[in-house]
Amino acid sequence: MNILFLCTGNSCRSQMAEGWARHLKADIFNAYSAGVKKHGLNPLAVKAMAEAGVDISKQESKTIDELPQDVEFDYVVTVCNNAHEQCPFFPAKSKIVHVGFDDPPALAKNVNNEEEALQIYRRIRDEIKIFVSNLPDCVVTNSV
Repeated sequence: MNILFLCTGNSCRSQMAEGWARHLKADIFNAYSAGVKKHGLNPLAVKAMAEAGVDISKQESKTIDELPQDVEFDYVVTVCNNAHEQCPFFPAKSKIVHVGFDDPPALAKNVNNEEEALQIYRRIRDEIKIFVSNLPDCVVTNSV
């Protein structure tokens, strides 16, 4: 099965979800991520995932238009409200699921140091891990 994690900028939440899916569910899913826009891979997301033993440093930020054209998605998971609201049309085969996670860069914007920021990234990383760990069962109950 093919699963796409869609976010606004494909820099953090969708990248973490792709990394977790590749790490935990590679036997079930071919995981992809993309954004409505492209903001670049967030270094604190890379660091938080590395702490959990998942290397996402080679993943690239991309838009939906940059995904392989020959891949049909069984599931499209929007991980933020903006992506959910702007979610493009996908063929009827694709099941659209919305699971909103807090935006680590927005929450960490006014913290005092990197360690405080990483605490936020770790919390959201762990929330995404729980969601991905429960795939595919959780997408059946969360469909839009």
